[in-house]
Amino acid sequence: MTETAVPEDHPRYASLVTRHRIEAGVEKGITSKQGLIAQGRGEAFDYLLGERTLPSADAAARAAAATLLLAERPVISVNGNVAALAPSETVDLAAAVAADLEVNLFNHTDERVRRIADHLRQHGADEVKGLAGDGEIPGLDHARGVVDADGIEAADVVVVPLEDGDRAAALDAMGKTEIVIDLNPGSRSPRTADVPIIDNLIRAVPNVAAHARDLADATPEALRGIVDEFDAAAALDAAEAAIREGSFADADGS
Repeated sequence: MTETAVPEDHPRYASLVTRHRIEAGVEKGITSKQGLIAQGRGEAFDYLLGERTLPSADAAARAAAATLLLAERPVISVNGNVAALAPSETVDLAAAVAADLEVNLFNHTDERVRRIADHLRQHGADEVKGLAGDGEIPGLDHARGVVDADGIEAADVVVVPLEDGDRAAALDAMGKTEIVIDLNPGSRSPRTADVPIIDNLIRAVPNVAAHARDLADATPEALRGIVDEFDAAAALDAAEAAIREGSFADADGS
């Protein structure tokens, strides 16, 4: 079934479209087969959260936007699932906050990096980092620790959507301010983050961009106030409470 063939009035429309994008990503050599499994895990948590952006996640998205607007060298890390699910939205967010885009992969090959970079350019990106590989994240004995020296290595703020916990911890050890987008509030990645956004990537990325545009004329003092008022632990607790309380009962179970 193609994305356009999914009827928009189907109660599981968003989920079906998301699955198709991941499948298409595998076919294009952008997404790894392991990414299919990761997508299924995330979809399960989204269902438990009611397939909606919680107020706490919206507050986190606003804090993320303020954090990015205050940053001197923000970078958005892009893996295969991010590239397949929200390429245009990710490029739009980068433009809204003047951030660089950098490809960084767990299952790394030079060919996949090139394909993802090309895919992002096809969706409007002017420049994509990740091809130089002349920097590193200390403590990661794996290809995902290879980054660009003028990209993630030099960044002060890094957006790491759909990321593994040890890499999030390694970035934290480098002193990076991390914004993590993840659907599992119990995962190490959001628990390491300065700003954890517990939401579906396809909702969170455009939401952060919308907040960034809304805050574009805010003073640095106002932006810092938004960041200082944000409580990461409370955001995680709110997502966990939504799961425990069964807010997913209102979601259509078709």
